This record gives sequence, C-alpha cells and structure tokens, in this order.
Amino acid sequence: MEEVFTGGCLCGAVRYRITAAPVEALYCHCRMCQRAHGAPVIAWLTVALDSFAVTAGSPTAYPSSAKASRHFCGRCGTPLTWRATDNPRLVDISIATLDNPEAVEPALHLWTESQISWFEIADHLPRYPTNERPKAML
Repeated sequence: MEEVFTGGCLCGAVRYRITAAPVEALYCHCRMCQRAHGAPVIAWLTVALDSFAVTAGSPTAYPSSAKASRHFCGRCGTPLTWRATDNPRLVDISIATLDNPEAVEPALHLWTESQISWFEIADHLPRYPTNERPKAML
C-alpha cells in the first residue's frame, strides 16, 4: 500500500496529494530558503515528481535562481515547493504545509554555514555546512 499525504496553502486555494513515502526529509538553513519563507530554517520533504499532484488550484512559479524554481499560492503567498532544474524527477515540499506535518520528521540539517547565529539547534541530527552530504536516491 502506498503512503498518502495531503496538504495545501493557508487560504486553501491550492491543495496537493503525495502518494509515496519521502525519499528524504531535512532542514535547510540556506539564505534563499530563509528569505523565501521569512524564517530561520525550513523543513522540506523530497518525493518523486510522479507521486506529487496538485488537486486544487494552480501554484505560481518563481525562478528563484538558475538552479531552481519555487512554487507558491498566488492568492495567500504560502511557499509550497522547490524544484531543481537539473533534476526534474524530484520535488521538495514544505513539510509545514502538510495537513499532518507530524507524519514526516527531518533527518538532517543542510547549509548550516548560513545558520542564523541566534537560532540554536537542540537536536542531534547530522549537520552539513553546504548541500554536500550522503545522498540516498537523489
């Protein structure tokens, strides 16, 4: 049986469904994520693109760099996904937008070289100063 997760934006205009277990779940401390979300750290889950479907609404795309596009609700502004241009078979989804964010727990921290000094990490998960880390199926 496949795992099913649902989620969406703050106003409910955009809804999505995930029909597979995440390939990876992590915290990102990079400056782009901090600025895009207005937060010191973002929790992401990664799934195969073919197991992710928008079920209501149409997210707005923003090419945040030459390497990726971010998708968000054009009505309320909720950041939803991140997609690398060089790996179109995967999509990262903001864990906080899941209907049940407790269901997916991050396993590591990335881009800790950009961690904001007043943000203290109290867990014992592995930390990587950049994006370089052991990769599962990525």
